[in-house]
Amino acid sequence: MENNNHTENIEEKESEKLNDYKLVCTKLGLSMCVYFLCRLLAGGALNLFSDAADRLGETMFHLIHTILIVILVYVLPILFTATIFKSFEGYKGNYKKLYKKPRRLARAMGTFPATFGFGHGIALLTLLVSFLITRYIGGQTYIEDLLRPTVMEPSTNIVSTITMVFLLVVIAPVFEEFWTRGIMYDALKPYGTGMAILISSLLFGLMHGSLYMLFYTTAYGLALGYIRYATDSLFIVTILHAIVNAIGAMALLLLSLVQITNEENRLINTVNVIYIVAVLIMIIVGVVVFISKIPAIRRFKVENTWTEIGSWKKIGWFFVSVPVLIMMVLAFNEISRYWLIDLFFT
Repeated sequence: MENNNHTENIEEKESEKLNDYKLVCTKLGLSMCVYFLCRLLAGGALNLFSDAADRLGETMFHLIHTILIVILVYVLPILFTATIFKSFEGYKGNYKKLYKKPRRLARAMGTFPATFGFGHGIALLTLLVSFLITRYIGGQTYIEDLLRPTVMEPSTNIVSTITMVFLLVVIAPVFEEFWTRGIMYDALKPYGTGMAILISSLLFGLMHGSLYMLFYTTAYGLALGYIRYATDSLFIVTILHAIVNAIGAMALLLLSLVQITNEENRLINTVNVIYIVAVLIMIIVGVVVFISKIPAIRRFKVENTWTEIGSWKKIGWFFVSVPVLIMMVLAFNEISRYWLIDLFFT
C-alpha cells in the first residue's frame, strides 16, 4: 500500500512538473507574440512618421525612429516577459550575481574566435546555399529571396549613423542578452540546461526577422548560451555580443562614410577591402578554433535536471503550444505581416 502511494506521489509530481513546463512554453510563446506585434506597431508607426519626415527634419526623424525602436521592439516586450515570469522579483538583489565576472575572465573572452567563427561560418554556408539555388535552379526563386542577407542601410545623416551604431553595439546586446540568456534561459533551466540553451537560442534567432539571419543568429545563440552556462553569468555573453555587433557596425560606419563624403576615393575603397579580408580571416581562424574546441565541448556536458522526460518530447511540447504556433506564423509569414502594416497604417 505504501509503495502504491509512493508511486502515485511520484506520478503526481511528474505531472505537476510537466504542467509547469507547458505553462513556461505558453508564456514564452506569448512573449514572442507580443514581440512580433510590437514590431508590427513599430513598422506602422514609422510609416506614419515617414509622411512627416520633411516637417520634422532628417535628424529629428532618425531620433524619433530610434526611440520608437527601443520602446516598442525592446522595452515593452521585455517588460511583458519579465512580468509574466516575475523576473524582477526573482532578480531583486541578485543583479550583481547575474552579471558577475567569471573567475577565468581571459579564458572566457578567449572564446570569441570560436563564437565568431561558428556564427559567421553558418552565415557563409547560408550564402553558399543561396548561391547554389540561384545558380542551378535559375532565376530569383522564393527560397533564394528568403535567404538573402538582411543589411542595415548606410545613411548620409551623421545622427542616424551614430544612433544605428549605438543600437547595434549597446542597446541590442544589453537588452537581448538580458531577455534571452537571462529571463528565458532561467525560466527553462529547471527543465534541463540543454533545453534552456536550445530554445532560448531559437527564440533569439527568430527575433532577428529573416530566414537568413535565423540560421546564424541561432548558431550565435547556441554558442553564447553554452558560455552563459559555463560562466553562470551574463557578463561575458553581453560583451561578446557587443563585439560581434561592433564588427558589423564598423562596416556600417565605412559605408556611411562613403555616403557622407559623396565620393568613393581610393582610401575608402582600400579600407573596405582590408575590412572584408580581415573579417574573412577571422571567420576562417574562428572555424578552425571552434573545431579544435569540439572535444572539450563534448566533455563539458550540460546538466539535465529533468531526465524523466526525453529531450525530443520536451521540444515537442514546446512546439505544440498554441502561443508558440501563433508566434511561428508571425515570425515566418512576412507577407501577412507587411499586409497588416499596409492595411492599418497606410
